[in-house]
Amino acid sequence: MKPAPTAPFDVPHWTDAKVHPDHHVQVLRSRYSVPTRYVGSTVRVRADSVCVRIYAGTQLVKVHARVAPGKRSTDPSNYPVGKDIAAERDVAPLIASAKKCGVHVGIYAERLLDVPLPWTRMRLVYALLRLCNKFGNGRVEAICQSALAFDVVDVQCVARMLETAKTPALPPTDERKVVALPAPRFARSTEHFATRTLAAAATKEEA
Repeated sequence: MKPAPTAPFDVPHWTDAKVHPDHHVQVLRSRYSVPTRYVGSTVRVRADSVCVRIYAGTQLVKVHARVAPGKRSTDPSNYPVGKDIAAERDVAPLIASAKKCGVHVGIYAERLLDVPLPWTRMRLVYALLRLCNKFGNGRVEAICQSALAFDVVDVQCVARMLETAKTPALPPTDERKVVALPAPRFARSTEHFATRTLAAAATKEEA
């Protein structure tokens, strides 16, 4: 018999995940690429602290090293030959849509897609365009300009900045009422501050 293990058992996480058009599945807030033939299908994923194994049925189709949440692991060999050329054509109209929302929104979209595999980041540009629809082109344009000045290229950061800068809603008109405040504790009437000269004059007039 083998000696008893000294390290605790690494409990794996099992889940089903759909392969999106960008060839990636999302598991535990991270994304991993899968070969083209599985795009659109649902695969079985096993993730432990070291690696991620992706199965189609009982067949192991891809293995990735585990990455941190928010990161991605992309294998270029998962894409067909020449896909990079087609992908460039796919992202061109996406950038054009961003430029229609504002000059700096377009620049921000170009920065987001400035990677070796630009189609893997198309979702981020779609998220940026959704922010334009939600908050308006002008506000997103201003935030993108500020973010680019500090070299911050992160759509989630832009979303947080927009949420923080939201103007609080005003109460309905019928709820805006003038409320009379109670008199201060040590308030005195105007007669209390009348001068003696005025008081004497009033006495003479009465006489």
